[in-house]
Amino acid sequence: MKKGITSLVLIGLSLVLGACSLNAGVASLYKEETPLHAAIQIPASFKDNAEDVISIELEQNGERVESMESPDFLHAEIWKQDGSLSFPMEEVEQDEDGAFYVKKEFDEDGLYFIKLHASSNGSIITPKKQFIVGELSDEELEILQEGAQEEEVDHKHHH
Repeated sequence: MKKGITSLVLIGLSLVLGACSLNAGVASLYKEETPLHAAIQIPASFKDNAEDVISIELEQNGERVESMESPDFLHAEIWKQDGSLSFPMEEVEQDEDGAFYVKKEFDEDGLYFIKLHASSNGSIITPKKQFIVGELSDEELEILQEGAQEEEVDHKHHH
């Protein structure tokens, strides 16, 4: 009797597991994503009383994104680590050669962050990069050495 029950259980289990096998063409049913990549280029030094340019290179599918029509949106926000200064999120500009950039005048020394909000062909990315303007205070230097745990200011923006 035990052999009969064991045989029935094994047959039933085989049927259930056999029904769950993958279909050969199942991968084609899912969307293949082409990830968007961004490289944020920070200037080596910042000028006093002048706008500095932060360059942004976008790449998707191994090719450079050169048109503002290609990314669905491309915005940047910049803030100082201690929260004392925050530039609002704004659309990134593009020059005649197709390069993307943000121009800002940094009047205060310190530890800053830039965060991009970019989307193209269904791929959304929000890379963030820290950078230093001028000299750091002792507190900022300590924070940087501890891994730069930035104090987030209100970053609730809508697209």
